[in-house]
Amino acid sequence: MVVFEKEDGLALHQSGRNSGVIHSGIYYAPGSAKARFCVAGARAMIEYCDERGIPYSRIGKLIVASKEEELEALDELQRRGAANGVAGVARLDQASIRSYEPHVHGIAALHVPSTAIVDFRAVTSALAADLARAGAEVRLRSKVVALRTNSTHVAVTTSVETIECGQLIACAGIGSDAIARQIGGSDAVRIVPFRGDYYRLAPERRDLVRGLIYPVPDPRFPFLGVHFTPRINGDVWLGPNAVLAFGTEAYRRSDVDLAETLGFVGYAGFWKMARRFWRTGIAEIMRDYSKRLFLAALRRYVPELRLSDLLPGPSGIRAQAIGADGNLVDDFWYEALPRVLVVRNAPSPAATASLELAREIVDRALAPVSI
Repeated sequence: MVVFEKEDGLALHQSGRNSGVIHSGIYYAPGSAKARFCVAGARAMIEYCDERGIPYSRIGKLIVASKEEELEALDELQRRGAANGVAGVARLDQASIRSYEPHVHGIAALHVPSTAIVDFRAVTSALAADLARAGAEVRLRSKVVALRTNSTHVAVTTSVETIECGQLIACAGIGSDAIARQIGGSDAVRIVPFRGDYYRLAPERRDLVRGLIYPVPDPRFPFLGVHFTPRINGDVWLGPNAVLAFGTEAYRRSDVDLAETLGFVGYAGFWKMARRFWRTGIAEIMRDYSKRLFLAALRRYVPELRLSDLLPGPSGIRAQAIGADGNLVDDFWYEALPRVLVVRNAPSPAATASLELAREIVDRALAPVSI
């Protein structure tokens, strides 16, 4: 087995730039693929970290309602947690919130003790070492530039070489569209990049946050809103926002890839989505450019935060699949083509669920497909 990686290292994009949270599964509709894979995947990830000696911490999470209108959604999350088998979820009143997070303001919350944090770059390195011990090869600096399929094999041309194989699995993240289009894949969805920017909490103010602190999410979006995320190295990340990125690797506001931008801006589904959510999009852009507005969103939950507490932080790109109807695709989606399985959408909680997803992906890849 050969794994191609276009970069000179592993987990340099979505896998290494995510929040580092091992999610519990409380958010997802009971019976959905996300619910099933997240709950089982979190269990498998913790077991894997124990086996490989990878540091993690079950610091728990508070999902905080700051206003009356959010209580119904909080009730629904509690119901989903119970239905999905998320252990230990507790409803908190205002006084109880302070017992977990003394600096947090809210009228009610859910405490989810099973939520954990880990460095997914460390997880990726351990998986690569496992592959090497099993006889597989990871080839870095090998960008896939062309694919050709026929009845007997797949020809994979990279920036270095061309090889032939009997079966190919394409897990290209934000590049999955480009891979699929080369071999006749569906145009039912397109990937649109959204950038998420974080601030870092000043080290001397880390006592304001004990565990993960999240808002009640807007059910219309797959994004979870700005939150407080302690990291396994001791940092605390604040954010992210969710703004349109002008390129698949446009990690800075000034980064623009015109060809890539024209590719998704010319997609009818993008404009249907934009017309539906333009107010939310403008609010996200304003907060992205205004540190004071970003602070205001955070102070809904931790009022003691000051502008000077927010230090420059990292950014990531979320590969968001959008349907031709303008809807945000919120579940895992795979496309089986002759001798090729393309993972077309693997949103959060894909990192949490990755070990369970791997089994599903391999099973699908090995399933017979008519040519």
